[in-house]
Amino acid sequence: MTAPTGGTGPNTARPDHIATESARSGLWRSRDFSVFWAAQTVSVLGDGFASVAVPLLVLQVTGSVALMGLLTAVAGVASVATAVFAGVLADRVDRRRLLICGDLARAVLFAAVPVTWLWGPQLWLLYLVLPASAAVGMVFRVAYVAAVPGLVDVGRITEANGKLSASYAVAGIGGPLVAGLVAARFGYTTAVAVNAASFAVSALGLTAVRLRQARRERTATTLAALRGELLDGARFLWRHPVLRSLTLLLSAFLFLTYGLDDVLIYHVGHDLGGSERTVGAVLGLAALGTVLGSLVVAPLRRRIGFGPTWSGSMVVAGVAVAAVGSAGTVPAVAALAAVYLGGVAIGAICSLSLRQEVTPNHLLGRVTSVFWATHYALGPIGAAVVTWGAQGYGVPLVCLLAGAGCVLVGLAALATPVAWAGGR
Repeated sequence: MTAPTGGTGPNTARPDHIATESARSGLWRSRDFSVFWAAQTVSVLGDGFASVAVPLLVLQVTGSVALMGLLTAVAGVASVATAVFAGVLADRVDRRRLLICGDLARAVLFAAVPVTWLWGPQLWLLYLVLPASAAVGMVFRVAYVAAVPGLVDVGRITEANGKLSASYAVAGIGGPLVAGLVAARFGYTTAVAVNAASFAVSALGLTAVRLRQARRERTATTLAALRGELLDGARFLWRHPVLRSLTLLLSAFLFLTYGLDDVLIYHVGHDLGGSERTVGAVLGLAALGTVLGSLVVAPLRRRIGFGPTWSGSMVVAGVAVAAVGSAGTVPAVAALAAVYLGGVAIGAICSLSLRQEVTPNHLLGRVTSVFWATHYALGPIGAAVVTWGAQGYGVPLVCLLAGAGCVLVGLAALATPVAWAGGR
């Protein structure tokens, strides 16, 4: 990040030439946004390799979906623990440098897997690498969310998030599809190596991005000062009725869905007898739902408002989850997974954009940090419960219960301030 040129939050004036240039040329011609967009798309493309390879590595060595879920849960605990201080870090330091360091750290972590696997399966290493990369990834994600308002005008935030999400989803289609082929031909560890390389490429791209960040006064680095800064973010979040309601509702939703990726892979690979290529194809095709959801979220929100858009997306996602466990064919599973991911994309982009719009820039890292610490708190438990339930009682029952719970979350939003949130 270069020297900040001023605040970028909705409550902070933005230089007139920046707003004029953005309005005239749009996001497509913004060099910094485009480079940022491309760098993160490459990173997500690599993530598609890891999303296929890591669960299949565990399944290859142990044959247990429960152990896959345990690994997901351990990584989730690391994310929650890191989220407690990630926001303070994102608000205190240069966000671009923080993003670059995060990418480089994850490149090293994932590169360790194929290197050590040369001496045979090292399952223990995954229980070190994934939590560590999840912790670094949480810091990255908080800084990433706080960085977006430094790239675009407030009125373009939903559009920017939609474009980022859509391109990520396109990369998410290609990633798992190619990952399945690479894993089948060269092995799972090679697919993990591709993920490591993608982080390195992303870090290189971020070095060319100029990012505006609000100036901050120097503050003491004491435990009391850090606690006070974190509480500032918590107070803002909990005093905002819509953000508070969203935090609670999304925490329940994540509890129900955090382990669904593992269940889906297990269902396709174990119950339906799909190969590595089939698993990759299902995950890739399912990402089409994210693409569609990301493209329609901005016009949908403008047309019907924030509340109906968010609530409806959760209901649609829940119905799809409830049906996926009973789907007896791979194409049906892929189609339902696409509907689920489309609903999740619409809800997630709406929620993210609203937080970025209403939160002052100097608080955005901390508000995001508190939101995700609360949001993810139940996720690891949910992942363990859902995957153990799938192994013990079958995928259909678990998906039916999880889907019904998601529908209830969407309907419950109608009785909260989310229902009449005016943001469009």
